[in-house]
Amino acid sequence: MTTIERNVAAPADGGAKPTRRQNAEKGFTASKELIENMQRVHVDLIELHLQGKQAHWNVVGKNFRDLHRQLDEIVEEAREFSDTVAERLRALHAVPDGRSDTVAATTTLPEYPNGEIDTATTVDLITQRLEATVGTMREVHDDVDDADPTSADILHAIIERLEQFAWMVSAENRTPAAGKKA
Repeated sequence: MTTIERNVAAPADGGAKPTRRQNAEKGFTASKELIENMQRVHVDLIELHLQGKQAHWNVVGKNFRDLHRQLDEIVEEAREFSDTVAERLRALHAVPDGRSDTVAATTTLPEYPNGEIDTATTVDLITQRLEATVGTMREVHDDVDDADPTSADILHAIIERLEQFAWMVSAENRTPAAGKKA
């Protein structure tokens, strides 16, 4: 096996791995735990954007157009967030793993159903997935913050936006609280 092959060989368990320094860059190098935690976030964000697109293609029913467009906003931002996390891993001298088999095997998001799904059910399914993705970030947050506050700052921004999406999407199925007057 050549040096190049050793550097690109996937770890036996899949997932992100540290890099071998080949260039002049120095700086902070992530611990194995930090890499694993950021990789967990990375795969959930990839899965969120894939499931969001599945929902986008197959949503039907009342208020279709608005939800269809809102799903595309979520997809776009989840994709950008996964890229931000992957690039942070690279900056920390780690190799992110966004391969489909790795994502499918390690995501915490439940499988998204196939076929047409009405808007009310889609709202609930997407809200659950947004909350699951945030749940992963909150679960790893304290360890990430202890190891690297800069990476934790990235998580903060993503959490804020995904929680906003969860609130906005879930509002589609809400009714005003009883006894409250506008």
